[in-house]
Amino acid sequence: MDAAIKVRAQHVTKRYWIERDRRFVTALHDINLSIRANEFVCIVGPSGCGKTTLLNIVAGLIAMDDGQVVIDDHCIDGPGPDRAVVFQSSNLLPWRSVLQNVVYGMELQKRFSARERRERALYFTRLVGLAGSENKYPSELSGGMQQRVNLARALATDADVLLMDEPFAALDAQTREFMQAELLRIWSAANKTVLFITHQIDEAVFLADRVFVFGIDPGRLRDQLVIPFDRPRPLSLKRDPAFVRITDGIWTTIMEETNRSSLDGAT
Repeated sequence: MDAAIKVRAQHVTKRYWIERDRRFVTALHDINLSIRANEFVCIVGPSGCGKTTLLNIVAGLIAMDDGQVVIDDHCIDGPGPDRAVVFQSSNLLPWRSVLQNVVYGMELQKRFSARERRERALYFTRLVGLAGSENKYPSELSGGMQQRVNLARALATDADVLLMDEPFAALDAQTREFMQAELLRIWSAANKTVLFITHQIDEAVFLADRVFVFGIDPGRLRDQLVIPFDRPRPLSLKRDPAFVRITDGIWTTIMEETNRSSLDGAT
């Protein structure tokens, strides 16, 4: 890929103080990685390897202890309009309609006029496949539809970088697969840079241009893989032998990390 670097993490380290044990635990150690403009990157790894911690650092929601994160040509020191976060929970306001929820992020930023907010909200509501549901309330929506609203709200803010923390984790298996295919369609149309956290390896391989595999104790970048499959990608790709081999290889790496951590903890 020849695209310019959009996000760069340099020597990022994060420690947490554990009061019960009276000691620091290193959640992330010396993370160095880069994401190109309009690239879709996934992070996988064992539980506790710091995936969400890194996402929250890039979002500006928590501070790192060492290192820096650079977006375009500036170091981040907090949240900014160049980034939008999509969490596991849709966090929709129950008293607002779909369209009003999509508008909400733009209202907080105060970046657009009332007319522009409505026009953008309508566009992204339709882009995520919710045309005709603009006036429904969250209680009238399925889990998958609620996450579509969540995604539309993030896209409508016009952030360059979309940070997604296991957004499909709460969905049933069938809806999750459908949403994976829909996300790729939406991403292709929206031209955003995406950092996506997931525990599901086949989800990462299906979605990503590259997959970063994190190790544990401390959280660190163990490996990275370029995913070789052309786009657009049908869900049937998951049955391709090459897809299965890549998925199995990542699983083996994660199991090695988990077993190593267990052995270290027992000594």
